[in-house]
Amino acid sequence: MMKYYFRTEKMTVGYHKVPLIEKIEIGLEKGEILTLIGPNGAGKSTILKSIARQLALISGTVFLDDGNLQDMSGRELSQNMAVVLTEKLRTEMMTCEEVVATGRYPYTGRFGILSESDRQMVEEAMELVHVTALRDRDFTRVSDGQRQRVMLARAICQEPEIIILDEPTSYLDVRYKLEFLSVLQELRKEKKLTVIMSLHELELAARVSDKILCIRGKWAERFGRPEEIFKQGYLSDLFSITSGSFDEENGNMELPAIKGEAVVFVIAGGGCGRNVYRRLQRQSVPFATGILFQNDLDYPIAKALATEVITAKAFEPISDKLSECARKKVDQCKKVICCKKAFGTFEYANQELLDYARQSGKEIEMILTDGEPEKMKQIKKDE
Repeated sequence: MMKYYFRTEKMTVGYHKVPLIEKIEIGLEKGEILTLIGPNGAGKSTILKSIARQLALISGTVFLDDGNLQDMSGRELSQNMAVVLTEKLRTEMMTCEEVVATGRYPYTGRFGILSESDRQMVEEAMELVHVTALRDRDFTRVSDGQRQRVMLARAICQEPEIIILDEPTSYLDVRYKLEFLSVLQELRKEKKLTVIMSLHELELAARVSDKILCIRGKWAERFGRPEEIFKQGYLSDLFSITSGSFDEENGNMELPAIKGEAVVFVIAGGGCGRNVYRRLQRQSVPFATGILFQNDLDYPIAKALATEVITAKAFEPISDKLSECARKKVDQCKKVICCKKAFGTFEYANQELLDYARQSGKEIEMILTDGEPEKMKQIKKDE
């Protein structure tokens, strides 16, 4: 059996000796990031609390560097593991800096007096997650996102070997989500920090994780690398997605396509059609689109939202038969929307399709996006 820095053997977790998830087997090398995913209420937080010894294991063992976690003293555990869970820390009249400084208590004496090196560690941790400006603010009066970053600084200040995080990005905006996960990757790289966390954002889990654990029912259903987990159809099944779609390969989540015969044909490609597809979906307008290569940036969204996608094989010439199919679909639609300002060498078929729509007297809407807000020009039948 491969030697892992962190591993579990037949770990069963639950409450009041009643099993919730049974026989969990995890193996992580030092410096790896593990993300737990699964539906709400699946038991992700229960697993994290059990690893952190906030809940007693029902059975099984958790090992950290070959040492049984259950045999460690509280002080020893604190020097090896930091925990940031969703429960709010109880503070009374504490500044953000004072909250971060509590991460040094496993290393101070009985009276908790910070040394100069301890204070330096507090300073570095706050700078790392960009909360230095909050140092004198009352911890209870900062935003949820700021509070989350202060708690991460506190955990970093603890200098752990492993960090446990429960939904750490829940209250962060896009900027701070990316910064937060970038900090974790940097700590993994520089300090070989091992991270075990739960995330709701599947696209972030796919990008940041070395390993993923999928929870469903009483079992940890799958454990492996993201490319082993994010296979077409699996996550839709795991989360019982019946309305809309989630594309595991691209991380795209879309609302349901509008049913009915297409009344609009969209000429797009290279990613310029995505906003138009979503606008039509919001307006409850059924549409068809093409001609798109299977590796085109627009293709995954088109596949999810269009009633029909005229599709060409990647790196293959567009056949006359496919062009004819697209022309017939244009004939059936009342209007054509073209998202292309200019057509490339391999898009000659779409240029011909636009010319055909004009010659057929179709109403055409041109969407031009020169890096500015969308500009629309209506071209009437008689123009």
